[in-house]
Amino acid sequence: MASRPALVALLASFAFVGSVMGPASTHAVAAESELSKTVGGLTVYLGVVPAEIVKGLPASSTTERPMHGRIPKGPHEYHLVAAVFDATGGTRISDAIVTAQVSGLGLSGSKMKLEPMQISGTTTYGGFVNLPGLDIYTVKLTVERGGAAPAVLPFKYDHRR
Repeated sequence: MASRPALVALLASFAFVGSVMGPASTHAVAAESELSKTVGGLTVYLGVVPAEIVKGLPASSTTERPMHGRIPKGPHEYHLVAAVFDATGGTRISDAIVTAQVSGLGLSGSKMKLEPMQISGTTTYGGFVNLPGLDIYTVKLTVERGGAAPAVLPFKYDHRR
């Protein structure tokens, strides 16, 4: 069972992703930052939090399994969280297939599917990733929806801080 501070920290990290967007009317005009991008009619916000925050959380009552099917191990594991919105209307996208390719400088990295997660009635996409060194990582998200062309969003995540 997770400690109360760990649970509060986890929920705060998800609330942060939601709070970054502000009111729906500002989603499409929000300035891009290192962890937000708009491509192909989608605005995506990326969060990276230590996996330690989610260690030991109880299994979901509907899945009866740990988050993303496993308990994170190791000191270099992090949880990627992506919030996907329609860039024009600001509505949250909950029917996408989101994949991430994470690589350090000069490396190709591996691909993984980010799983949809329901937090407070909203959908985000997440998964665990290993970030072993102090590096600037490229996180390339690919968002696929229906018959539309995939949106590819390259983010830079500075893990040297």
